[in-house]
Amino acid sequence: MIFNKHTAKKTAEVLLQINAIKLSPQEPFTWASGWKSPIYCDNRIILSYPPIRNYIRETMAKQIEKQYGKPDVIAGVATGAIGIGILVAEYLGLPFVYVRPEAKSHGRQNQIEGHLEKGQNVVVVEDLISTGKSSLNAVKALKDADANVKGMIAIFTYGFDVAKQSFEEADIQLQTLGNYESLLDQALETNYITKQQQELLAQWNANPSEWNAN
Repeated sequence: MIFNKHTAKKTAEVLLQINAIKLSPQEPFTWASGWKSPIYCDNRIILSYPPIRNYIRETMAKQIEKQYGKPDVIAGVATGAIGIGILVAEYLGLPFVYVRPEAKSHGRQNQIEGHLEKGQNVVVVEDLISTGKSSLNAVKALKDADANVKGMIAIFTYGFDVAKQSFEEADIQLQTLGNYESLLDQALETNYITKQQQELLAQWNANPSEWNAN
């Protein structure tokens, strides 16, 4: 997993600024999985703030070119990464496709929407990495369509061990603009959280399925 410390700090700053990420260790959120979580991340909010949207778009595009070279196609993971994926593809002047969680049950029954040719080099854009399951499901669909997946770039990752292991097993290189550790550092530095809350948030990250606010 690759990230740049300066970029991670800046990304944490802007995500906290617009409440794309909310930290609430005393009154945790409940995820769809049933996990209690002191953090909630909704990166789709970025699209409503042009200066921040442009920062994410340009930083992602430059990181893609630096790490993977210029691919043939940018692929976004539905639905959260469709918007930012289109912006990145537009910035790079590249075609765009997006990948559904599963194939449609009607019409042409596509899982990949857009024009993709066999053997094309693809970089996948994702908004958020949690367990990595849905992200790697998109990678599998692209590989099944005979695309050459160069790697994936995401806005933010929780940094769970299960995700790191899954990406290693799938042999997919992941780079992210922001990460959990940098987020906590930035939140503490700006007095968004206290030192005690930082420790509580770090405990959750180490064992999220068993964590609770009490």
